[in-house]
Amino acid sequence: MLDRLKSEPGPFDILIIGGGATGVGIAIDSASRGYRTLLLEAGDFGKGTSSRSTKLVHGGVRYLEQGNISLVKHALRERAVLRRNASHLVSELPFAIPSYHWWERPYYGVGLKFYSLLAGEERFGETRILSREQTIERVPTVNPEGLRGGVLYCDGQFDDARLLIHMAATAAEQGAIVLNYLRVTGLTKNGHGRLDGVLARDDETGETFSPRAKVVINATGPFTDFIRKLADPEAAPIVSPSQGVHIVLDRSFLPGDCALMIPRVEKGRVLFAIPWLEHTVVGTTDTAIPCVVEEPSAAKREVEFLLDRAGKYLKNKPLRSDILSIFVGIRPLVKAPNRRNTAQLSRDHVILTDDSGLLTITGGKWTTYRQMAEDCVNRAAALEKLPARPCVTQSLRIHGAQSPKPELGHLGSFGTDAEFVRKLVAADPELATPLSPSLPYLEAEVVWATRHEMARTVEDVLCRRTRSLFLNARAAMDCAPRVARIMASELGQNAEWQQAQLEELRKTAAHFTTQDATA
Repeated sequence: MLDRLKSEPGPFDILIIGGGATGVGIAIDSASRGYRTLLLEAGDFGKGTSSRSTKLVHGGVRYLEQGNISLVKHALRERAVLRRNASHLVSELPFAIPSYHWWERPYYGVGLKFYSLLAGEERFGETRILSREQTIERVPTVNPEGLRGGVLYCDGQFDDARLLIHMAATAAEQGAIVLNYLRVTGLTKNGHGRLDGVLARDDETGETFSPRAKVVINATGPFTDFIRKLADPEAAPIVSPSQGVHIVLDRSFLPGDCALMIPRVEKGRVLFAIPWLEHTVVGTTDTAIPCVVEEPSAAKREVEFLLDRAGKYLKNKPLRSDILSIFVGIRPLVKAPNRRNTAQLSRDHVILTDDSGLLTITGGKWTTYRQMAEDCVNRAAALEKLPARPCVTQSLRIHGAQSPKPELGHLGSFGTDAEFVRKLVAADPELATPLSPSLPYLEAEVVWATRHEMARTVEDVLCRRTRSLFLNARAAMDCAPRVARIMASELGQNAEWQQAQLEELRKTAAHFTTQDATA
């Protein structure tokens, strides 16, 4: 990718800043239309918000209660598109809403029937009323005290970081140049004050680049306003950042195949407890924050809130000592006047152009990334009168897509790449060694990530090529030295590099533990 950046003449048709779901989705759309496309990401793909979601591909039940039917319909449509195009990573997940008051079953039953109807022929599973016994059968660990029954409905689940890595591969297959650890440090303008490119620095080598482009797109999520101020120092902020905290528990807290959804836990929020990668994820909070940081931490009150609320609905109340990992994501919500509660802010996306021609897209949600990309590329093409070409992403399969999904354990998430990971093991059986007794990942996956998925750091492997740090922070730290040795061998690095990598990982891992929770 670096060689192509150095050798291919400019200008690019579209240059994207930001390698999360929105930016990579735009790169796929742009490149698949035949536009010359460059994407630059300051860190790793999905390092921020896009790897820290609640792992759901959904329409958003609570947005329906807010009356945002348009957003729900669009999200449900995109949910179906994503299941078709990334069949190896998106699956149906049943949810039970436990009922402890007489009115809850009819109230939520009617609402969720409507939610299902909005999906039309592309609905996921059935929605039905459950008796008390049926609710306990679906969720054996639900708190039985006072339980009257429940409502069952279906939505989608995925591994966000794994999908994003395969999306980056898809963009590359369509001809885009996608680069991580290429940090945009400035924007360049022509004699008429219009943007014509960026200044960027390779964080590994310090080498600088100044690629030119007809359109520059700001898709940096929580860091949207930082890039906007590079173009116009007087730009008024448009992002109202909010952080969502998730805690990860042992699978025993939710051993079946059914998730829990608890509505109305606080100020318009809902609480999810979902089975994910043989663990239980509980989330999420919605807390307004004054500023955006690259590695957010959970506040103690947020962790206590999740433990307390989960404890009301689970037979065995989880304790702080049960937490295996904590992860925090920052939502780039669009500012709204007179709205202090971030849970009520719109999740619709916004596209705007400033006087210099910088095109900014923000807001939205993971499920709707493809529609966001289509809208953004349409706007970019119109802005600079690029040749009109239709969007093809509704039927474009994501790298690795395979149907039916193979039964390969956790390697099933690799889709068609699983065959090549198995070949690595066949060539060197030692690569079949698990990284940790507490995690499903193999040494072969470290080799594969380093050779073929642009993993550049130990954190890249333990956070996003595998989900080790998200699932069990202590186990991830225990296997980090082995990961560092494997990567050093692959990348031609020395012992000093390994030590530096482990020190950086320790700093990151501190944010995934209860010890680092702030007041």
